[in-house]
Amino acid sequence: MTRDSARAAALAAIATRSPLELGADPAYEWRLVTLLTLGFGLVGLDRWVISALFPAMARDLHLDYQELGILIGALGIAWGLFSIIGGGLGDRFGRRRVLVPAIVGFSLLSGVSGLAVGLSSLLTIRIIMGAHEGAFCPVSFAAVSEASRPTRRGMNLGITQSAFPLFGLALGPIIATQLLQVTSWRWAFVLVGIPGLVVAALLSRLVREPPGIGSTSHEHRAPLGEILRHRNVPLGMLALLCAMSGIFSLSAMVPSYLVDYLRLGTAQMGFVTSAIGFGGFLGQLSLPALSDHIGRKPVALGGFVCATALVYAFSLASSIPALFALLFVACFCCFGLLGLLTGAVAAEAAPRGRVSSTTGIVVASGEIFGGGIAPVIAGAVAQHFGIQHTLTMALIGLAIGIAVCLFLRETAPRRVGAE
Repeated sequence: MTRDSARAAALAAIATRSPLELGADPAYEWRLVTLLTLGFGLVGLDRWVISALFPAMARDLHLDYQELGILIGALGIAWGLFSIIGGGLGDRFGRRRVLVPAIVGFSLLSGVSGLAVGLSSLLTIRIIMGAHEGAFCPVSFAAVSEASRPTRRGMNLGITQSAFPLFGLALGPIIATQLLQVTSWRWAFVLVGIPGLVVAALLSRLVREPPGIGSTSHEHRAPLGEILRHRNVPLGMLALLCAMSGIFSLSAMVPSYLVDYLRLGTAQMGFVTSAIGFGGFLGQLSLPALSDHIGRKPVALGGFVCATALVYAFSLASSIPALFALLFVACFCCFGLLGLLTGAVAAEAAPRGRVSSTTGIVVASGEIFGGGIAPVIAGAVAQHFGIQHTLTMALIGLAIGIAVCLFLRETAPRRVGAE
C-alpha cells in the first residue's frame, strides 16, 4: 500500500465512524440536533444580549467602549479555557454530565448579570458564565457528530451552530430592545435566562452516551498526545483564530462604528447590524453543508477569500443598502467558517474517543485569542485611535486565514472516498 493510499484509508476510517457506534437512529439524530440547536441558540442569546443592552447599562454603571471590549473579551477567554476542560470532561465522564450542568449554569448566570452594580461584579459574573458556555460548546458538538451520519455531519453541525448568530445577533437585539420597552435591562437579563432551564431538563432525558464514554478505562480513548498529530488540528486552531478575530471585531464594534463614525440613526444602525446575525445564520447552515459535498478545504479557502474582500468593501461603503448587503455576505462567510472549523474539521481530525477534547482545543484557540483578546484590543483601538480602525483588525485576521487554509488536509467522507 502506497503512502497516499494508506493516508486515504486512515482518513476514511476517521471520517466514517458510525453514529454512536450503536446503529443508526435517525429519530434520535434529529431530536438531538433540534434540542442542541436550541441550546446553542440560547448560548448566543445569553452571550450577545449584553451588546444590545449596553447603552442602557452604560448610563447606569458608567461604562465605556474599552470596558465593553473587556467584558466581551473576558467571557471569550473563559469560554476558551473551559472548552479545553469541558471537552476533556465530556470524553471522560459523558456528554450528559457536562451538558446539563453547563446549560443550567450559564442560564442562571445570565439572570444574575442583572444584579451587577459595576464593572467588577459584572466582569466576575461574565467570566463564570463564559466558563459554563465554554464547557457546553465542544461537548454539544461531539454529541451531534456522534449521532450524525458521516455524509451529513457537516450539515448537522452547521444547523446546530447556526442558532448562535440567529438568536444572539439577529433576534437578540430585537428581543432586548422590546424587553427594554416594558422592563429594565436588569430584568431583561433574567428573562432571557429562563428558556435554558427548560432545555436542560429535556437534555437530561434525551442524551445517549457512545461506547466507552464515561468509563475510566483508556481502552476506548486514544492517548491525549495523539490529538495534535493530525495536521488539521493545529491548522484548524490557527484558522479559527483568524475567523474569530473577524467575527468578534465586527460583532462587538460595528454598532458603534455605524452610529459614531457613519452617523446613522439608531433604527438605521439596528437594521444594518441585523445583517450580522441573519448572514451568520445562513452561513452556518450553508457552508458546512456545502463542504459535505465539495470538501472541507475548498469551502474553507473560498470562505476566507470572500470574507476578506467583503470586509474591505464594507469599510468603504456608506449607503445603508450597501452596508447591509456587504455585512450580510461577509458574516455569511465568517460564521460559515466558524461552523466548519469547529464542527466537521475538528471532529474528523479527532483520534479515537477524543472528539470532545479535540473540539475543545480547537474552540479554545479561537475563543481565547479571536473571541477574547481581539475584542479587548478592538475596544482599546476604538477608544484611542478611532472606531473605524477596528475594521482593519478584522481584515488582517481574515487575510492570514487564507494562507493557513492552503495547508488543510481534506477529510470530507465523500471526497476522501473518491481519492
